[in-house]
Amino acid sequence: MNVSSFSTPELAHKLRHTGIKIRIGVFTIHIQSPLPAIAQGLHLLYADYPVEADQAFADFHVSVRHPSNLRRWLAPQAIFRFDNYVPFKPLPADQAYPLLEWGMNWCFSTQYHRHLVIHAAVIEKNGRALILPAPPGSGKSTLCAALALRGWRLLSDELTLVTPDEINIVPMCRPVSLKNESIPIIQNFEPSATLGPLALDTSKGTVGHMRAPTDSIRRGHEEALPAWIVFPKYEADATAQLVKRHKASAFMQIAENTFNYSMLGLGGFNTISELVDRCDCYDFTYSSLDQAIATFQTLSEA
Repeated sequence: MNVSSFSTPELAHKLRHTGIKIRIGVFTIHIQSPLPAIAQGLHLLYADYPVEADQAFADFHVSVRHPSNLRRWLAPQAIFRFDNYVPFKPLPADQAYPLLEWGMNWCFSTQYHRHLVIHAAVIEKNGRALILPAPPGSGKSTLCAALALRGWRLLSDELTLVTPDEINIVPMCRPVSLKNESIPIIQNFEPSATLGPLALDTSKGTVGHMRAPTDSIRRGHEEALPAWIVFPKYEADATAQLVKRHKASAFMQIAENTFNYSMLGLGGFNTISELVDRCDCYDFTYSSLDQAIATFQTLSEA
């Protein structure tokens, strides 16, 4: 059974009462919410995801609700809970769906330590993974979305999970978060891409989420071998260019972008060392998505 097995009203009823347990890669997350925006967003963007039985084990239990105060009537808000813990301040109710996605990111990046968790997008072709670590504004998510729409398998837009022993990449495929100018860029790049409702005036500007390709969701159990670490940077009018990066420099930046590096101690150091050693490392500058697609196609065939 998938999320699409429910109509939107049926899904809204289940979310309001027992909640729904959705399988996302190696995780099962239990979601409850009485808010219509959550049911609508999940029905649109998670239609192809498996639903676990009500009695199945869930790794995380989360909810998005209105706060229980008078503001819910004057200026409606939404609040995210992980178990009974509230990690964020309430947001305007019209930002409820992105709050759920941000809350899930928080759960996966701060509460899970079985794997090394890197703040990076990751995609795969022919069994080999391309890791894209980059700060906000670098064009990472735009590039990731474009590659996923041109035949690369989406493993994750936000979090790269690395097994400490085998140094494999574990999928955690979810909708791709797009912000501001990235939204019309992807809409023009691939008009058939499915985007959820836009949230305006968030702390990150305008935010929308692109539905993950069905094949990427279906293959959510297939690990990949790390092959490339590429640090992308969008520059207006720049010609696409790959430049080799020294592995020591790549190690340092990966470590800085790893959520649980210090918690894993020596194991974290050894995992990043082995990961960098197995990958070709590059800096990548681009402005045209078509040029970027061609560049990575050549890289995958080398």
